[in-house]
Amino acid sequence: MAHSNTPGRLADGDVCSLVNALSQAIERHTRQVSDRFGLTSAQAVALRELPEPRTLRELARRMHCEASNATFVADRLEAMGLLERRPHPTDRRAKLLHLTPEGAALRKKVVRQLQVDSPIRRLTDEEQTTLRDLLARAAD
Repeated sequence: MAHSNTPGRLADGDVCSLVNALSQAIERHTRQVSDRFGLTSAQAVALRELPEPRTLRELARRMHCEASNATFVADRLEAMGLLERRPHPTDRRAKLLHLTPEGAALRKKVVRQLQVDSPIRRLTDEEQTTLRDLLARAAD
């Protein structure tokens, strides 16, 4: 890997390439897990991001996608009997996405499998925390 001339610093291209490689490895792993459960990757990610009821807007933000994409995924999960929309308790215009008992059970299995052999699991807990903190800082 080529390094920049600045001591102790990777070239921006090196960092971007590594982040992209990690992203692709995570996406491959997510696809493998979602295939086992008859889901799309987006559906598996949506289940992962619904440990508690959320609005569609919150789900889209957590999935890093457009609201229309999250709506499509939520529609499919609802049609599968895995989630339902309920009125928001304080915002009449919004609905909350609630997992059904079947959805919650499937979420538990999906999350467990996403953790098995995850590329991130190669790191120690301390390294995972450091990576999370650094990525959050860089993404800000």
